[in-house]
Amino acid sequence: MNLTAITEFDEVIEKHFLDSLSLIKVYDLQKEVSVMDMGTGAGFPGIPLKIAFPNLRMTLADSLNKRILFLQEVIEKLGLKDIDALHARAEELGKNKEYREKFDLVVSRAVANLSSLEEYCVPFVKIGGNFISYKSGEIEEEVANAKNATFLLGGKMKEVYKFDLYEQKRSFVVIDKVKGTPKTYPRKAGTPTKTPL
Repeated sequence: MNLTAITEFDEVIEKHFLDSLSLIKVYDLQKEVSVMDMGTGAGFPGIPLKIAFPNLRMTLADSLNKRILFLQEVIEKLGLKDIDALHARAEELGKNKEYREKFDLVVSRAVANLSSLEEYCVPFVKIGGNFISYKSGEIEEEVANAKNATFLLGGKMKEVYKFDLYEQKRSFVVIDKVKGTPKTYPRKAGTPTKTPL
């Protein structure tokens, strides 16, 4: 099953596992917190974070069922506890009271525009929690363009933390959730990507 374009062992370690665990630079993962990994794909960053920090209550979500079936098998084989893998679209799950504004931390390594990612992810963050987006390359313009989305969704920019990982420019965009997300968000399926806030 082809879930990632990166298949060389060293590259998998550097570009997936170490990148996933770099979150410790901006967030205290020793705490017992609820975490959602939105658009988890092959389980990054959620699976490495759960292995390294078993105290995390982890929920993995992805819109492709084959990925979720794979992740359920990985979870079972590794004997991981307190972790769920959900087959769902963010736009639908974000309206579900069981998940909406229930997480201390929502993370995403998904390759998408920051404004779109915020609309997919911020509705799941409880007030006082954080959304953290893993980003690469130059992101100043993307961050500037996301200011409106951040405000509309109940967020406040906390920081953009830049670092190098094996000569790759990486960043964390950290958003504080300061007020409830209006019920109109997330908008219907596909809209956040086609028409970012």
